[in-house]
Amino acid sequence: RRAAPKGDNEVAAQTDNCAKRLSCRSQSRNAQHEGCLMNGGVRGFTLIEVLVALGVVAIALVAGLQATMALTNNAQRQSDVLLAQVCAENELVRLRLTRQLPALGQAAFACDQAGRSFTGQLSVVATPNPSFRRVEAGVRDGDFTVLRLATIVGSLQ
Repeated sequence: RRAAPKGDNEVAAQTDNCAKRLSCRSQSRNAQHEGCLMNGGVRGFTLIEVLVALGVVAIALVAGLQATMALTNNAQRQSDVLLAQVCAENELVRLRLTRQLPALGQAAFACDQAGRSFTGQLSVVATPNPSFRRVEAGVRDGDFTVLRLATIVGSLQ
């Protein structure tokens, strides 16, 4: 390698020589770093390149936002289902603790869990065996059914 240029005239001469020796497509990174610059010494991005880069970044940000919203919605749904399950299981355990066969029909119940109010409905249906009843607990949050849970309750007689 040659020593670094000593004056402005030598830099201009080196730039001219580089431009003559190398075409724009065959310039290597090393040649550009040594002072061979395209377009008269101006480096930068064109407006099209900047707009394309902005478009790519915008698409990536929108995809990231959608993924974040999906995770947030999933976490909320999981929380709702967990609280509704606690409500339904509490009602089913309450029925079992009476140690009697529940009456056939439907009954409404209310449940407050973690500051949330849920409503529910117990449905008791006969089974082919008269010693057992099918009990289904449905838990709702407003107009939306969050969970349905069913079990069989028997008589100890």
